[in-house]
Amino acid sequence: MYRYDDIDQRLVDQRVAQFRDQTRRHLAGELSEDEFRPLRLQNGLYVQRHGPMLRIAVPYGLLASRQLRQLAHIARRYDRGSGHLTTRQNIQFNWVQLAEVPDLLADLAAVEMHAIQTSGNCIRNITSDHFAGVVADELEDPRPWCEILRQWSSLHPEFAYLPRKFKIAVNAGATDRAVVAAHDIGLHLVHDAEGKTGFTVLVGGGLGRTPIIGSVVREFLPARHLLSYCEAILRVYNRHGRRDNIYKARIKILVKALGVAEFTRQVEAEWAHLENGPETLSEEEIARVKAHFVAPAYDILAPNDVLFESRKRDKAFARWVERNVTAHKISGYAIVTLSLKAPGQAPGDISAEQMDTVAELADQYSFGELRVSHEQNLILADVRQSDLYALWGKLREAGLATPTIGLLGDIICCPGGDFCSLANAKSIPIAKAVADRFEDLDYLFDIGEVSLNISGCMNGCGHHSVGNIGVLGVDKHGEEWYQVTIGGAQGRDAALGEVIGPSFSAAEMPTVVERLIEVYVKQRHPDESFIDTVRRIGLDPFKARVYTPEAEERKVRYG
Repeated sequence: MYRYDDIDQRLVDQRVAQFRDQTRRHLAGELSEDEFRPLRLQNGLYVQRHGPMLRIAVPYGLLASRQLRQLAHIARRYDRGSGHLTTRQNIQFNWVQLAEVPDLLADLAAVEMHAIQTSGNCIRNITSDHFAGVVADELEDPRPWCEILRQWSSLHPEFAYLPRKFKIAVNAGATDRAVVAAHDIGLHLVHDAEGKTGFTVLVGGGLGRTPIIGSVVREFLPARHLLSYCEAILRVYNRHGRRDNIYKARIKILVKALGVAEFTRQVEAEWAHLENGPETLSEEEIARVKAHFVAPAYDILAPNDVLFESRKRDKAFARWVERNVTAHKISGYAIVTLSLKAPGQAPGDISAEQMDTVAELADQYSFGELRVSHEQNLILADVRQSDLYALWGKLREAGLATPTIGLLGDIICCPGGDFCSLANAKSIPIAKAVADRFEDLDYLFDIGEVSLNISGCMNGCGHHSVGNIGVLGVDKHGEEWYQVTIGGAQGRDAALGEVIGPSFSAAEMPTVVERLIEVYVKQRHPDESFIDTVRRIGLDPFKARVYTPEAEERKVRYG
């Protein structure tokens, strides 16, 4: 993984010292709240419902075990013993004290971490496939390109005050595990007929209040032009993006207003001034960054018979392997997803004790590295197949082996009204109530793959718009209600869900989800997934089941 050089470390250390002085001045009354707000946002510090929340950057979801141990220390020292993994592959702490944040940032800097550009109207964390570098379906490892983008975008003076926040994702696999189409800039790594690396560039995707799937503006961009072309896109956005209306400030609104063809024309015209300029990537620079992402020292291993025998004799282990273990491109190894969706747990939450455990397991079983997924889970990417049974036992003891990855129990959920001051409704209680209703593992396995995503407000941090079933918290006359969509999807065939009708009370949500699943189970063809059934039969059968006579009575009672 990438390691800081002297320049990186000095930059981060100086940023800590700068914010320490800014915090001192604010607490002394020398900086007003309005003056301090943009300064704290530049360092990832929000004021949430109960106090400050700090969001820490995890570039493209990659962590070293030593960094996770430091996060465990931070959870104990500055928070209440836990952290929350986000759909941007970051981690945030919800109970920090403002006066202690500079010390916290200094502790992060000691392990090559920071909170820079995790908030504010700037280029946010670059995200990617959490299986990058270890799956057979990718053309090449996308992480060096993510790192190149990270270095370019960090504290870029021209893009420090964009009209709105800006998100970039990179994918290199046949399967899109990075939700590329839902980003301001989405990059699919491709090879041309001669095998040269380039990118298909999508622009104008995004979720939130106005969810839109991004549009292709270039089918093939040679890799050496990656930075200059992204700069052209951002310059057009910076010049024309709305600053008078926060709800119309994202680049997706600009692309829609101009039209894809006109937006592309303006980008190409801007790029004409940048092409082959100073930001053109040399082979030497690309090689320099790629050298940080060499493969670990894999042993030569054959597929493991012990794994096969263990699965035959232990049904619980077999289920875990089926759902939480993914094929590795190297023979004898496996990719393991650690579930942060145990029954009764807020999705994405992880305790300090669990962090320490995962760090130890990463050292023991996965070359000291781990990944964060946008589904709010953790990954050990390089586990010997012969170690899977022993690893599973330790994960079960730590509450990290729930065998539901990709199933209905693998709920994606934002912090919602329990923490976030922007939320219209609570998300975590809905996730827990639905998980309780579907606690039967046999039934979950029978249902098969279906994604349930929950957001507490229109900002869509729970990615509800691309969930097979999406739940959005809404405010209705000061009360919490929930709007339901179905038909959303991630991946290469990304789609936005459609609202099925009037919203529901919190108490009704487990029954609503149950009825949606009942329709699927009744209507599905053999080996047909939930999303395929929705696309085949449409929304009407689901609506009919959900909005029954009892539901009409509910409308009379609740209005």
